[in-house]
Amino acid sequence: MNKLTLLGGITPQRFLREYWHKKPLLIRQAIPGFKPLLTREQLAELATHDDVESRLISHFGAHWEMRHGPIAELPPYGKNGWTMLVQGVNLHHDAADALMQQFRFIPDARLDDLMISYATDTGGVGPHFDSYDVFLLQAFGERRWRVSAQKDLSLIEGMPLKILKNFHAEQEFVLEPGDMLYLPPHYAHDGVAVGECMTYSVGFRAPSYQEIGESFLQFMADSIELPGRYADPDLSSGRHPAEISSAMLERVASEIARIRFTKDDIAIFLGEYLSEPKPNVFFAAPAKSLSLKRFAEASIRQGVSLSRKTRMLYRGKYVFINGESFTVKREDKSSLAALANDRRLEGKLVGGVSGDVLEALHTWYEDGWLQLGQK
Repeated sequence: MNKLTLLGGITPQRFLREYWHKKPLLIRQAIPGFKPLLTREQLAELATHDDVESRLISHFGAHWEMRHGPIAELPPYGKNGWTMLVQGVNLHHDAADALMQQFRFIPDARLDDLMISYATDTGGVGPHFDSYDVFLLQAFGERRWRVSAQKDLSLIEGMPLKILKNFHAEQEFVLEPGDMLYLPPHYAHDGVAVGECMTYSVGFRAPSYQEIGESFLQFMADSIELPGRYADPDLSSGRHPAEISSAMLERVASEIARIRFTKDDIAIFLGEYLSEPKPNVFFAAPAKSLSLKRFAEASIRQGVSLSRKTRMLYRGKYVFINGESFTVKREDKSSLAALANDRRLEGKLVGGVSGDVLEALHTWYEDGWLQLGQK
């Protein structure tokens, strides 16, 4: 797929400069002749799984209702006003994963997942906003989008969904199969199915700094060292036994102030944090694992490729995979960077890695993080 077609004839660099985080972009026939990758029945079957995040949203009459999956039973397909949302379809379907890879002009550290929305006529989730960028690709049928750059993002209280209280549309588009709409964060929008339809949403990670900060403190808790124990040999008696003394406060404050962290600490934390799979992601080990020697021979013949579910990143001398990190030698950096960037490694490159990296590849193979062969 040509990136210029995907972005309506503009380069990724121009898109990032002029649209990313800034304003919407409507792209007619971003993927000409696009057909759904899954039928509605296949999507419904996926939504019954425990390891798949899904939601069922209905708007019957004036009543909104949302139910989290697994979804065992759906309303009749002939009934208007309901939507099934299935997250992370790229983790479970090769073609969905291949589609997701087309958006890697955005770094993997920001790319999140592919969600598929199936809706019957008039189905939708109400006017709302997202805290992240999103590409909305129409896969089947038509959906009418109304969008607004309004600053009023107040929500209706007491609703099961985050629905805007005062939505005022500024633009309106009807998307047909192959059309795509990009929306920046906090851009109000409302999508309503025109007849039965499917929409694919490519979303991006945008964790709050509060979430990052809390996770970083938990990460640092495992690595800080403050030797010694509190003591006060110069303790004196006071008239207020329940009061924490200034001396105690200062002594503890000075010890806590000794905690330091470096950019390396932050790099390791960020790599582990961003490569950590979501809680509902599980890996399938090979039915019968090869020994290290047999794996080495097979991987040189066939190459290796990362599992759809594996997240692999790197920074400098550090490599991160599925929430784990390790330091690599200079001679191994290029091959592991190639594996992370291309999500596969040719056999001749596998043959050139060190014994340590070969053992790591074998361990990842045993854990189901990568497999033999080129995808």
